[in-house]
Amino acid sequence: MKLNKNILKNRWASNALAISIGVIVYLFFSNLDMVCKGIGAFFGFINPVIIALIIAYVMDPLARLFEHKAFHGLRKEKTRRNLAVVCTVLIILLGIVFLLVALIPQLIDSMITLVHNADKYASQIRNFIDGLQKGSANSRFDFSKIFNAGQNLLTTIINKMPDNLDEIINTSFSIGRNIVTWIIAFIMSIYFLADKKRLQAGFGKLMHAILSEKAFNRSCNFWNRCNSIMTRYIVGELLDALIIGMSNFVFFLIAGLPYSVLISVVVGVTNLAPTFGPIVGGAVGAFILVLNNPWQALWFLIFTLILQTIDGYVIKPKLFGNTLGVSSVWILVCIIVGGRMFSVPGILLAIPFAAISEYVYKQYLLVALENRKSKAKKKSSESEKPMQAGSDSETVEMKTDV
Repeated sequence: MKLNKNILKNRWASNALAISIGVIVYLFFSNLDMVCKGIGAFFGFINPVIIALIIAYVMDPLARLFEHKAFHGLRKEKTRRNLAVVCTVLIILLGIVFLLVALIPQLIDSMITLVHNADKYASQIRNFIDGLQKGSANSRFDFSKIFNAGQNLLTTIINKMPDNLDEIINTSFSIGRNIVTWIIAFIMSIYFLADKKRLQAGFGKLMHAILSEKAFNRSCNFWNRCNSIMTRYIVGELLDALIIGMSNFVFFLIAGLPYSVLISVVVGVTNLAPTFGPIVGGAVGAFILVLNNPWQALWFLIFTLILQTIDGYVIKPKLFGNTLGVSSVWILVCIIVGGRMFSVPGILLAIPFAAISEYVYKQYLLVALENRKSKAKKKSSESEKPMQAGSDSETVEMKTDV
């Protein structure tokens, strides 16, 4: 039975279609929890593939650098690409091994120091609380409620520690599962990176078959622009984090501060998150140092404030230039909304999303609205011309009658 194309012109057919859409929308929102669970389960199955694509996309600029600079003399394109991928993977693996070798001993040392000095820290805190209690006896402020709340909190934590052993075990299993997922995703990203040209060609043929020539060219220009923004942002952020981490490491060596590698890595990694990342890195570094010497934490905070000022006004403008010239208010909105919706990935991708959305707004939405307005003006002017011609002919007829 063939479907008549003009069936939707009937009133009963349009009403039935509207009712069906309404029922589907109602069922969707009434079972939103089940829909979200289904979407989450689906993304859980393909999670390694998504992570692999992200890793391959982040590694691609370095692979292109090797391909076009180091191996540009080779004739075969596949050989150039494979060698570039091998060099990229080796550099990343060496960087991970170096960080683990440098960080793990300092982490173990800091944990041992914290355990050995636990009694000292407890006595310092107790003396501080005793001083506050003596001071409160001579003042009008009543700190008893604060002290009681702190004691109740400590008692609750101590009592719940045996009950949380199951959660600790489950968390350990979850961490192990995530590590395995990331290893699988890293291996898959190598294949994606090596077959980049073939994947791009296949996807391009599919889009060219679906879209018209004009729409295909417009979509290519749009995605090339988005890719340029994302690539410049990723490279700029990684270089900025490396500069900040190395500057912090050099300062620690000059000042003779402990935990130089650990705190420098923390500061460099947290600097990847816009706006709030440097604050978190400074707070974590100060907390680690204050357990050893409060004066060291003070000097670290002063240096961090100076370094972040230089980074905001000198380093980042040089790295990004005018490519990501987005208003600070729109970036802040994207950071807050992205963080609340997608947690850490939303915060990390807030700036490129803001830049791409502003590009779409200026280059597509405003242009479309201006073209629509100009077409409307042109149409109205064309409709006014026959009226003027008719009025002129009426005037000539009146003159001849006279």
